[in-house]
Amino acid sequence: MNRSVRIGLAGLGVIARTHLDVLAERPDVSLAFTVDPGVSEPPEFRGSAPRHYPALVTALEHHRPDLVILATPTDTHADLAELVLTRSAARVLVEKPLVHDLGSLARLRALNNTADVRDRVFAAHHFAFSPEVRWAATQIERHPEWGPVTAITSAFHDPYIVRVEQAFASYLSSWLDSGANQLSMLSRFVEITEPLSTRALDRGASSWRTYAFRSRGTTGTARLRTSWCTGASSKETVLAFADSGVEVWIDHTAMTGFAADSRGRLLVAHGNDGLTPRKVAHYRPLYDSLLSEQPDPLLRFDAAAVLTELHHAVPEPA
Repeated sequence: MNRSVRIGLAGLGVIARTHLDVLAERPDVSLAFTVDPGVSEPPEFRGSAPRHYPALVTALEHHRPDLVILATPTDTHADLAELVLTRSAARVLVEKPLVHDLGSLARLRALNNTADVRDRVFAAHHFAFSPEVRWAATQIERHPEWGPVTAITSAFHDPYIVRVEQAFASYLSSWLDSGANQLSMLSRFVEITEPLSTRALDRGASSWRTYAFRSRGTTGTARLRTSWCTGASSKETVLAFADSGVEVWIDHTAMTGFAADSRGRLLVAHGNDGLTPRKVAHYRPLYDSLLSEQPDPLLRFDAAAVLTELHHAVPEPA
C-alpha cells in the first residue's frame, strides 16, 4: 500500500485504544470511521474525531476503507467479517480469536471463491509479535546446536476472578481467551500438530491442555495452563531442549527472557526498557508486518484457520 491506508475501526472497547495509539504513530494511515452501537461519541485521533456510526453496514455505505479492524466481541467476528468481504473491497484484521466456533470458520472458508478470504482476512495474533517471543525465536534460529524443542510448559494467568461473571460474558472461558494467544505464540517456535488432552476447570475459569508438536524432525509435548484464578497477571513459557540441556524461559508479562544450560550457565538474556506498554510493543510490529508487501504468515487466514481448529479441537477418545 503506497498511499495512506484508509482504516475503519469497529468496536471501541479496551483493546481498541491500543490499536488507535499504534495507528496514530503511523504517517501511512488515516482513520476514516469508527463503529460501536454502545458509544455515542468517537475517540479523538490525532487531535480530531473521525466519523462515527452505530452500525458497520452504514459506515460501509459511506466510506471505501482499505482495511477494517474488528475489535468487537468474538461471537460477532464471522458476521462482521462477512459483511466487510461482501460489501467492500477492504481487507479485514480480526482480533483474536478469529471466530468463536468451527461453524463460523466454515462459513468464512466458503466465501473464498467469491470474496478472496485467504488474501483479505487477517487475524491479530499479537502475542506472536511480542518482543520476548521474537527474541526467543531469533535465539533458537541462531543456536542450532541447542537441538530441537522437546517440551514446552506455558501458563497464562489473568486476574479476572473478582469479576468472573463479566469475564465469562466477554471472553466465554479462560481457554477461549488465552488459548489463541498461547497457540499462536508457540507457532513461532514449533509446528503444533494435534491435541492430546483437554480439561476444563473452575467452570471454565481455568483449563489444562496438552498438544503434540514437531521441532526439527522431533516430536514433543506442550502443556498449557490458562486461569483467571489469580490476583495479578502472570504469563510465562518455558522451552526445553533435551539434547543439549538448554532451557529458554520467557516472561510475557515483563517482556523478558533468558536461556541457561544444565550446568547452570546463563547463555543469553533479554531485558526490557520499561518505556513501552506491553500491548503497544505487540501491535507495533504486527502493523509493520500487516501493512507491508508481505505480511507475516501468522497473520494470514490460512494460519488463523489452522490455529482455530487446534484451539477448538478435542482429542479423540482412546
